[in-house]
Amino acid sequence: MASEAEAKLDQFLQWLQANKVELRGCSIKYSDPEKGFGIYRTADAPEDGVLVVVPLELAITPMRVLQDPVIGLECRKLFEDGVVDDRFLIILFLTVERLLKNSSWMPYLDMLPESFGNPLWFTDDEIEELKGTTLYRASELQKKKLKDIFDSKVKDLVKKLLLLHGNTDSEVFFQDFLWANAVFWTRALNIPLPHSYVFPTIEESETCIPIDTLSETSVDNACGRTSNSINNLKVNEVDLVGNRFDNAIGPEQEETVWVEGLVPGIDFCNHSLRPGATWEVDRKGSITGIPVAMYLLSAEQTPVPNQELTISYGDKGNEELLYLYGFVMDNNPDDYLMVHYPVESLQSAPCSDAKSQLLQAQNAEMRCLLPRHLLAHGFFPVGSSPKDCNNNVKAAKVCNYSWSGCRRIPSYLSELIFPEDFLAALRTISMNDEQIYQVSSMLEELVGSEEKQPSETEVRTAVWEACGDAGAFQLLVDLLQMKMMELEEGSGTEDSDSQLLENAHIETTRQSTRYNGDLNGSIKKKYITRNTWSAIVYRRGQKQLTRLFLREAEHALELSITEQGG
Repeated sequence: MASEAEAKLDQFLQWLQANKVELRGCSIKYSDPEKGFGIYRTADAPEDGVLVVVPLELAITPMRVLQDPVIGLECRKLFEDGVVDDRFLIILFLTVERLLKNSSWMPYLDMLPESFGNPLWFTDDEIEELKGTTLYRASELQKKKLKDIFDSKVKDLVKKLLLLHGNTDSEVFFQDFLWANAVFWTRALNIPLPHSYVFPTIEESETCIPIDTLSETSVDNACGRTSNSINNLKVNEVDLVGNRFDNAIGPEQEETVWVEGLVPGIDFCNHSLRPGATWEVDRKGSITGIPVAMYLLSAEQTPVPNQELTISYGDKGNEELLYLYGFVMDNNPDDYLMVHYPVESLQSAPCSDAKSQLLQAQNAEMRCLLPRHLLAHGFFPVGSSPKDCNNNVKAAKVCNYSWSGCRRIPSYLSELIFPEDFLAALRTISMNDEQIYQVSSMLEELVGSEEKQPSETEVRTAVWEACGDAGAFQLLVDLLQMKMMELEEGSGTEDSDSQLLENAHIETTRQSTRYNGDLNGSIKKKYITRNTWSAIVYRRGQKQLTRLFLREAEHALELSITEQGG
C-alpha cells in the first residue's frame, strides 16, 4: 500500500480513538485497489464477541446536520421549507465537508473512495455494456436527474453553506455532489435508535440552536423509503464531532425510531453471502459500558486471525448491488429478474377502463420480481431455495380456485412459480369483451341487490373462471421474449457473455483495451475495466434468468391450453 494511504489510515485510526471508537480484536487494513479498505480480525479476539464499538454520537445523521454549529440553522430553514429532505441533508453535509480544508471530518472523508463502481460513474463505453438492460435507461435518467438537481439547487446551496464557514475559494462541481450521493447510498445504514435519543427534551440555554421541526425518520426496511412526521424540540449546540446528546437515553422498551446515517468505522465492512459479523445497537451499554453505541459482533464460532470481517447487505440481486453499491457477485443466488406490463399498453387496450377497475379491485400488480430461488420449485427445477419459501404462495393460489366450480383446479398449480398478484393482472389484461361481460355478470349475481362490493378473492376468482390462465401465460411469454430480444440486441447472447468473461482479465487501473496471448496466438486474454466486467456479469445473469423463466412460462402456457381445451 502506498505511503500516502498508510498516512491517511494512521490519521483515521487516531481520529476514531479520539472519538471513543474501540477496535477490540480487529484492525482496519488496506485490501486491494478494488475493495479498498476492510476490517480484519486480529489474534486477540474478545470473549464477548464485540469487535468494534462506535458511539452513535459519531454517526452522520439528519440530526447531526440540523444541529451543526455553523450550518445547522440554515439547514433547518431549508428543511422546514421543504427544500431538502432527510437524505438530502446528509448528502449536502458530505458535499460541504469535503470541500472544507479544515473539516473535523477530514480524517474520515479522506478514507472514502474517490470514485465508485455504480453506473453513474461509468464511462460512455462502459455504460454501453449495459444496453438492453433495466439499468441502462435507469442510469441515464438518474444521472440527468442528479445533474438537473445540482444545477438548479445544490450548487448554490453548497456555496451558501461554504460561505457560512468563511470559505469563498472553493469551486463546486457536479462531481462533488455525485461523490456525496454515492457515499450515502453505498455506506448508509438504517439505525434503530431510542425515541428519546432522536427527540430529546433538553432545556434551552444561551448557546442553544432551536430546532422546531425535525423529521422523525421511520424507515420501511422492505423498501428503504423514509416518511416524515414533525416534532417540536430544542437541541444543544455542538462544538465538537462527538458529545451530541448527554443522558438522553430512554428505557429499553421505548419506541424505536429508524434513522438513516453513516457510522464511521463499521461502514468499512464489505458484503458477503456468508458474513463473519453482524451489527446491532446497544442502547444502555450493557456490554461495553458505552450507551447508544453500535457494535460489530462476531458471527463465527471458530474465528480465524487475519480473516476479513464481512457483513450482509441483505438478499440483493446484482441489479440492486450494481446500481446502489457498485459491484456484482458472479452466480449470485439472490439475483432476480424484473418483469412489468407497460401501463401505456393497458391504456391503449380495448375496454381499458373496465380492466383498470378490475385490476384495482384485485389489488393486482403490473410488475413483479422473479427471484432465482423460485426456479427450484418449477417445472424444470434449478438450484435450491429457502425451505418452504413457496408454501404461502401456493396456499393462496388454491383458495382462489374454489368458487363456482366451473373450472377445475389446474394440475400444474404446484409447479407454478409466478406470483399470483402479477398473474391476476395479466389475466385481466388478456380478457376480451365477452369475458369482461361474463365477469360483470358473475359479480352482480354474487352481490345481488346488496350495497356491498365483492372481495378481492371473489373478483380474482370470477376473472379466472371467465378466462382461465392461457391468455395470461401468453402475455407473460410475450413479455419475456421481448425482454430477451432487448437484452440480446443490446449486447449479444448469454453464451457470448460467458465467452467474454472466460477470456477477460480485469485491469486494476484504467488502461486501453489490449490482448495478451502466447507466441502462437492460441490463448488470448482481453483486458477490461472492473466496471465492464461488472456490466457483463450483470447482463449475463439477466439473460440466464430470462431464459429459465421463459421456459417455465412456455410450459405453463402449453399445459393451460391443453387443460382449457379439454
